[in-house]
Amino acid sequence: MIDSASVTNIAHVIEMAVAPVFLLTGVGAIMGVLVNRLGRVVDRRRRLTEAGPEKCQQCADEIIKLARRARWIHYAITLCTLSALLVCLVIVVLFLASELHIDPAKIVSALFIAAMFALIGGLFSFLREISLATGGIESIDI
Repeated sequence: MIDSASVTNIAHVIEMAVAPVFLLTGVGAIMGVLVNRLGRVVDRRRRLTEAGPEKCQQCADEIIKLARRARWIHYAITLCTLSALLVCLVIVVLFLASELHIDPAKIVSALFIAAMFALIGGLFSFLREISLATGGIESIDI
């Protein structure tokens, strides 16, 4: 027989886990953008290197810039993935604490703070990559 107190308890845990799940959705959307940008960088580099050695020498500066951009995107993807994993751990800890009848406050707080720092780092890395990508664009008077 199902205990109504345990159903209420698990319903409460699910309510607490909803906010982190929405955060995961947002982080997933950011990662989708990052992966697309990385794909564009890789495709551009491939086109430049397929042009041949004589043409590629003319494009050396752009290839170096693409490598920098790829590195910053890699940092952003790594940090956003870490953030998502930490949020997943928050959800797991909430459910485990409910089952084990322990107070998860300190663990959840620490994991959530770490997740936010990782996300902040990922967003700063993304901002740096955007800066590198737009650094060569001349301002246009409109």
